[in-house]
Amino acid sequence: MSKRRTNSVTASAPAKPTPEQVRGAFGKTIPDLIAPGLSVLFCGINPGLYSGATGLHFARPGNRFWPALHAGGFTKRLLAPWEGSALLEAGYGITVLVRRATATAAELSDDEFVAGRRSLERKVRRYAPRWVAVVGLGAYRTAFARPRAVVGLQPERIGTAGLWVLPNPSGLNANHQLPELAEMFRALRRAVDAR
Repeated sequence: MSKRRTNSVTASAPAKPTPEQVRGAFGKTIPDLIAPGLSVLFCGINPGLYSGATGLHFARPGNRFWPALHAGGFTKRLLAPWEGSALLEAGYGITVLVRRATATAAELSDDEFVAGRRSLERKVRRYAPRWVAVVGLGAYRTAFARPRAVVGLQPERIGTAGLWVLPNPSGLNANHQLPELAEMFRALRRAVDAR
């Protein structure tokens, strides 16, 4: 795993958004957390309203992305959503398939997912991560026209990047609890270490 050096200072927790700010975040976008040559580029579905209000990926309290990332062996300690520079330094980044914030992914159209796949393919060509991990099985199935895809290693690649699918870690997704999510993240980590 390559270490990236940045001149950033450790960020502090931002103020909690008000309910009005969260409601007003509909359609907002969040900048990618990305750099060339990452080990893994995690690709979420789209920002939720809480993330849109804070400008941070996987920011809603109760989202299990950050705990699963740590428990899966990607980070030495549990990072918070505002510690993006530490994530980049560890060799990992975050993007999304669909840029606009919504209350739920059900508000997105199939066309948005397909356009998001094309955008993701361009980012992968530009930044050349070793792996892309789409975090959301249903979104992956729609965006990549793979209706029978399952979690884990995918047979296709995006450019030279290996492709992996993980479940959506949102607290709203009760299909997978944190221990199971952590094991799925750990399986990706083993694949990253092996390649």
